[in-house]
Amino acid sequence: MSEADPILAPRQRKPDWIRVKAPTSVGFAETRKLMRRLNLATVCEEAACPNIGECWTKKHATVMILGDTCTRACAFCNVKTGMPRAVDPLEPEHVAVAAAELGLSHIVVTSVDRDDLADGGASQFVRVIEALRRNAPATTIEILTPDFRNKPQSAVEAIVAARPDVYNHNLETVPRLYPTIRPGARYYASLRLLESVKRHDPTIFTKSGLMVGLGEERLEVHQVMDDMRSADVDFLTMGQYLQPTPRHATVEEFVTPQAFGAYASIARAKGFLLVAASPLTRSSYHAGDDFAKMKAAREARHPGEGRGLVE
Repeated sequence: MSEADPILAPRQRKPDWIRVKAPTSVGFAETRKLMRRLNLATVCEEAACPNIGECWTKKHATVMILGDTCTRACAFCNVKTGMPRAVDPLEPEHVAVAAAELGLSHIVVTSVDRDDLADGGASQFVRVIEALRRNAPATTIEILTPDFRNKPQSAVEAIVAARPDVYNHNLETVPRLYPTIRPGARYYASLRLLESVKRHDPTIFTKSGLMVGLGEERLEVHQVMDDMRSADVDFLTMGQYLQPTPRHATVEEFVTPQAFGAYASIARAKGFLLVAASPLTRSSYHAGDDFAKMKAAREARHPGEGRGLVE
């Protein structure tokens, strides 16, 4: 590997606006203890989320199903890569127990990529949704899925039929950067997934996220917004990419809070129901509060078109 290889470059010093305190609260310790007891992984830990201290203090955790080992190796992601273990049949019930014990009004469930499974793990998402509906009926459900690339269309259709309240799938970056940042994925395949969710059930809220600071151009970001809106995506999240280790893609730019504000204004003008854009924004950050805002925004825009969501 050459000295010019960007993934070996050292991490830059973070600006003041994205520094966070180390987690030390009692709530943080209790949340971690519960996840260990139920043998559940969380994207909060595995992806080294900077908001883990704040969220876990409030006992909000994003569960990562299908294990902690991903079959892909994206240049931005801190989740370990390798051959995953067998799918845990008890995992759906454990997720439901966690939701109940944490007293969650809204839960976010994501997963690693499981290209080794015939359906990419879609059936486990369905089982988790069903377990949550049985055991935590007052909890609204948001899922953040992989792209199910090269899997049957029925995989996504089965999840949509289980009717999560929010279906999230992140585009992550602009199309030009996919070969280096998200090499196992295809931009238009991810876009079609989001489009297919709305086609099969227009009442499900859809959501997608972008990282910035990877070398994207401003107009490229605007085009991704347009692509999302063409797929009828309701909610856009945007946050600063942070390099997890020196072997990951480098940060090309620390985008200022003012620039995030400009992006948010443009996104709102393009018609998203909700936009969350700041350096520390992540897909599941403040997800419960944002879900309530998204429902209110839809009702304001289309009065009387509610879908009987779980309250």
